[in-house]
Amino acid sequence: MRFGLIANLRRTGAREAINSFIDWAHQNKQELVLCEELRTAVPEYPRICPRDQLVTEVDILVSMGGDGTILATARLVGAAGTPLLGINLGSLGFLTQQTPQQLIPALDAIVSDKYTIEERMLLKAELQNTGQPSAPYALNDVVVDNGPVSRVISINLRVNGEDVVTYIADGLILSTPTGSTAYSLAVGGPIVTPGLDAIIAAPIAPFSLTTRPMIFSGDDVLEVSIASDRRAAILTLDGQVSLSLKDSQSVRISRAEFRTRFIVFAGNSYYKLLRSKLNWGMPPNF
Repeated sequence: MRFGLIANLRRTGAREAINSFIDWAHQNKQELVLCEELRTAVPEYPRICPRDQLVTEVDILVSMGGDGTILATARLVGAAGTPLLGINLGSLGFLTQQTPQQLIPALDAIVSDKYTIEERMLLKAELQNTGQPSAPYALNDVVVDNGPVSRVISINLRVNGEDVVTYIADGLILSTPTGSTAYSLAVGGPIVTPGLDAIIAAPIAPFSLTTRPMIFSGDDVLEVSIASDRRAAILTLDGQVSLSLKDSQSVRISRAEFRTRFIVFAGNSYYKLLRSKLNWGMPPNF
């Protein structure tokens, strides 16, 4: 089996985990290809590949870092569909569920075919009448907001060609079920089981007592347009890729034509994860 590795070297323990992976691959006669950014960590390692080529060169792609690392990796994989294994070197690690201590047992389980694939939907954001982002996909969310200036903007939401609501707010989060436990949750959005196909629309600080988050079908096509008094708003994908939006410019948001495939193991229940990471359902301490 051929493994690939992307890692965030700024994370504590990254170099130790990389070396452990290399030793395991050598001892178990498995191929391991590193992305080119890791050359500084292991300069003598012979199998190095550019990041954008790595996803099509391997059977399994391992992402070491925090959730931001795996979000970027998921967009990189795109339509290639290479299965992802997340190793958490960060703090929360909601998407990267395995710890560095679980790396070797996880690799052994993969080689023994003792794992399953869990597919997650992504969103695709298409700007109307302008240039497109190079990778217009988001595993967590697409956010339209007021950028660095503290002011409300008018955001019109249409679904399948029908006007639904105009938000007067700081912004709007359009989230996948995977992203329902991220930014959307912080503004009062619902937790949605990640196996569903749905799009959550959650306004950011709406100037209304009656505005609430809404859940749409994954088959729906949403269109967001901005009225910001000739001041640009910002479109952000997964908190990592951003573009300016001009007044009256619209964004079409729909389900992506492919899915991200995560490697999961027995015992890694989503609800167990909610309890352990977010203290979901836990009674308060008095």
